[in-house]
Order: sequence, then structure tokens, then C-alpha cells
Amino acid sequence: MAVSIKAARVNAGLTQEEVAKALKKSKNTINSYEAYSSSPDITVAIAMAELFGMSLDDIVWDKD
Repeated sequence: MAVSIKAARVNAGLTQEEVAKALKKSKNTINSYEAYSSSPDITVAIAMAELFGMSLDDIVWDKD
């Protein structure tokens, strides 16, 4: 999931800070999602999918 989250954020042209603000999370939380330290709960994953204009499947499943 971390690869998909980071790739989606970068493709959307957003910084970790911008994503954190949109999701009402800290930058450290977003960083931990991208660094495999933790995973977002389902409500956050859904919000990420909406923010990035993707399906939930695309956020959850790494394509690599």
C-alpha cells in the first residue's frame, strides 16, 4: 500500500503536507503510511482515494 500512496500523491502533484492538511492528519502520519511504518484505516484510505481521484483498490493494492 505504501508504494501506491506515495505514487498517487506524487502523480497528483501534492506534498505530504498538503495531503496531511486535506485528511486532517499530521505530516508524520502521511510519512509513516509511505514508509511502511503504518497503514491508514479504511476511512482514511477512502478519503485518499477520493483526494487522488482513484479507486480504493488502486490505493490498497500495490501494482509491483
